[in-house]
Amino acid sequence: MHEKLSSIYDNVLRRNPGEIEFHQAVREVLESVGPVLGKHPEYAESKIIERICEPERQIIFRVPWADDSGEVHINRGFRVEFNSALGPYKGGLRFHPSVYLGIVKFLGFEQIFKNSLTGLPIGGGKGGSDFDPKGRSEREVMRFCQSFMTELYRHIGEYTDVPAGDIGVGGREVGFLFGQYKRITNRFESGVITGKGLSYGGAQVRTEATGYGCAFFVEEMLRARGTSFDGKTVVVSGSGNVAVYAIEKVEQLGGRVVACSDSAGYVVDDKGIDLELLKQIKQVERGRLETYAARRGDHVAFVPGRSVWEVPCEVAMPSATQNEITGRDAAKMVETGCVAVGEGANMPTTPEGIKIFLEAGVAFGPGKAANAGGVATSALEMQQNASRDSWTFETTELRLREIMRDIHGRCVETADEYGMPGNYVAGANIDGFRRVADAMLSLGLI
Repeated sequence: MHEKLSSIYDNVLRRNPGEIEFHQAVREVLESVGPVLGKHPEYAESKIIERICEPERQIIFRVPWADDSGEVHINRGFRVEFNSALGPYKGGLRFHPSVYLGIVKFLGFEQIFKNSLTGLPIGGGKGGSDFDPKGRSEREVMRFCQSFMTELYRHIGEYTDVPAGDIGVGGREVGFLFGQYKRITNRFESGVITGKGLSYGGAQVRTEATGYGCAFFVEEMLRARGTSFDGKTVVVSGSGNVAVYAIEKVEQLGGRVVACSDSAGYVVDDKGIDLELLKQIKQVERGRLETYAARRGDHVAFVPGRSVWEVPCEVAMPSATQNEITGRDAAKMVETGCVAVGEGANMPTTPEGIKIFLEAGVAFGPGKAANAGGVATSALEMQQNASRDSWTFETTELRLREIMRDIHGRCVETADEYGMPGNYVAGANIDGFRRVADAMLSLGLI
């Protein structure tokens, strides 16, 4: 790490104790942007990096709600409005027991650069709660969302901060959240939240966007190496929205997805994942992959409590959660023939894993580039809401594909410019950083 950046990182550690995910996200970016300071001393003079590492606003609030038996529960809500140099804060809400301030800050910090890479006018933010929607009735989830929005509504708006979904927050939750916002404010301000249902202002492809976008980015990485998805064996971790639609698009592009996972384990289906059965179990029944294995047939194995990354593959698309691919996993994946990795989740590969992939020459697409399709399509939803318009599925998917192709191209060009050809991590971090830094310089000391 550049000497000046090392002292900045030490200060981040001191000011944010115990927030290990945030520390990891900051370190990855700082390790990439050192060469930029040599070309742009004005960034150091204006302390752009120090300012980017400090959120503009951090909001923590109490979320009281009652379950179906009348028992009162207290959860904690968060919204970190990290950087608005490029536009209103934009980033999802995560409802999961693991959520705490460090997780939200890591996600918000990543969102700054991810949103910058899209080329669209959106800043970076993130939020969520340690509430777990799993096992809760629909009415319990509704009551929680209404309580959560009763506080959050005063901090958001289409020109201020526009949340969306993330882990634990899908179309159902977004509907409850938007309904409460509308109820409190007496305004149908459709641009205040994205991921809405199509019947009340949502955009085509938004549900599919992160998974589709990741597949498009990997397709571009493979094309740059003179190959494609055609006939390749693919493993996708997770089985939520991102994973399901990554599987769908990979299959359309000619790949064969042989394994996916959930929190209980993973399934291996050598004939290729049956997408319709997977959707029925995970999206309609909200069931587990063990059920998929039981219904699919004797050729499918369900492996409980193990990592899906022990399944050999040529293309890996980690789409579950942070730090799921360890250094040991990465070494094994390289040994068994993995040639490309596209991160569908946020920071799913540990620093050791990334180093192993890069040193082995694996095409590695970091999350801030590879999974930017979700937030890009959220911005397209905001455009449609602002103009009271609605685009077709085909039009929106084409626009998404163009955005992902453009992100890939700029990552390649930037890595080449700074003498690190083929390094998508450096390309994404530097390109995303420069656009935000230039905007901050233009806006003055704010």
